[in-house]
Amino acid sequence: MNFNIFLHISTQLQQLEIIINSKITKSYPISTAKNGVGEIKGSGCTPCGWHYVRAKIGDLQPLNSVFIARRPTGEIYNIELSKNYPNRDWILTRILWLDGLEAGKNRYGNVHTASRYIYIHGCPDELILGQPESHGCIRMKNIDILDLFNRILVGTKVFIE
Repeated sequence: MNFNIFLHISTQLQQLEIIINSKITKSYPISTAKNGVGEIKGSGCTPCGWHYVRAKIGDLQPLNSVFIARRPTGEIYNIELSKNYPNRDWILTRILWLDGLEAGKNRYGNVHTASRYIYIHGCPDELILGQPESHGCIRMKNIDILDLFNRILVGTKVFIE
């Protein structure tokens, strides 16, 4: 597959890159799944292969807005809120909902990325430490997900390895 604009996610380097015409134009630190890579529903792994941005969620929400089930709660993340909900998997600022493009690998059945609710999303900035820590999603610093959200379109291809 040859795309003029796509996102490249390296689980090994814990980095997301915007690639335009085969050149890296921007890169961001990320955090992928603590359980490693894999496509099976319920695995807590980050799925590999070709995907696309199925939906962009959160436009015009404030920085550090809290989302549950892809809906803003009206809360703004802060340390106090974090202490009140210590076990919450924080999804903040913006969501890029991914869907798989490879039938049997990350699309359809027990491996469908979209039905696994795999996102690129903001999280508490202190959780981006250059190591895998998520439950399967790709976590980014809030200012970074805001920047990425504003640079890409729905349908943008994403390669995860």
